[in-house]
Amino acid sequence: MKKYITAPLPFQGQKRRFVKQIEEMAMQQKKGAVFVDLFGGSGLVRHIIKQARPDCRVIYNDFDHYSERLEHIGRTNEMLRALRPIVASVPHKMRIEEPIRSRVIEEVYRWQRSGYVDWFSLSSNLLFTMNYVHGFEEFRKETLYNRIRLADYNAEGYLEGVEVVSMDYRLLFNQYRLVPDVVFILDPPYLSTDSGTYTNTSYWRLSDYLDVLKCLQGTRFVYFTSSKSTIVELADWIARNDFHGNPFEGAKVYRQHVSGQALNYDDMMLVKAA
Repeated sequence: MKKYITAPLPFQGQKRRFVKQIEEMAMQQKKGAVFVDLFGGSGLVRHIIKQARPDCRVIYNDFDHYSERLEHIGRTNEMLRALRPIVASVPHKMRIEEPIRSRVIEEVYRWQRSGYVDWFSLSSNLLFTMNYVHGFEEFRKETLYNRIRLADYNAEGYLEGVEVVSMDYRLLFNQYRLVPDVVFILDPPYLSTDSGTYTNTSYWRLSDYLDVLKCLQGTRFVYFTSSKSTIVELADWIARNDFHGNPFEGAKVYRQHVSGQALNYDDMMLVKAA
């Protein structure tokens, strides 16, 4: 089975920086442990765990319908093959000007009319870095750049051996919370950060972020967040003000610094799975 260290299709916030730490956590668990990824995202975490521990059950809650994108990977590749010759005269990463821009819009419209379009992958290939759209009307208004990859996407074996579900994370948590040797993986949209590219975040208010903390009380978990989020600071405040305690107390914290154009923060992985 092929080992992936990045998700096969573009996704905001995948955990490729924590591959080593995720593998170490998985290897420390008992034989036949159960890993439940409540917010599956790109599924990279559960792929890494299954690679490290093929003897364990791994349940992947496809919170963002990533598996649907994988099912249409062939069509996405075909669309990009049709677009490459149109933008061939535009240097890589440079702005696409008229009349080529109109030809790109027309080609994308043709694909949109004929069926499924993976707008996230298309955005990664034709829009400025970290800029994503959800449909054609948004796309046609954007400034376009030639960021089209030269090779096809490949997801062969990516979901192999993993149990895929798609349901409310609270129902999934209640289904497995009493299972022996269960470890919950939690990577919800980050508090105080942009969650606009996620597909299931329209209801995410502060209370929804706080509800996730209930899944940490008395459980073994891996929780991902960022220094841009205030959730860890908030949990500490709760503990210091005589509430029910800090659910992150005792967790080991890993940090990976992220820097780049307009980026300067730490991705964080908190582990309490011993």
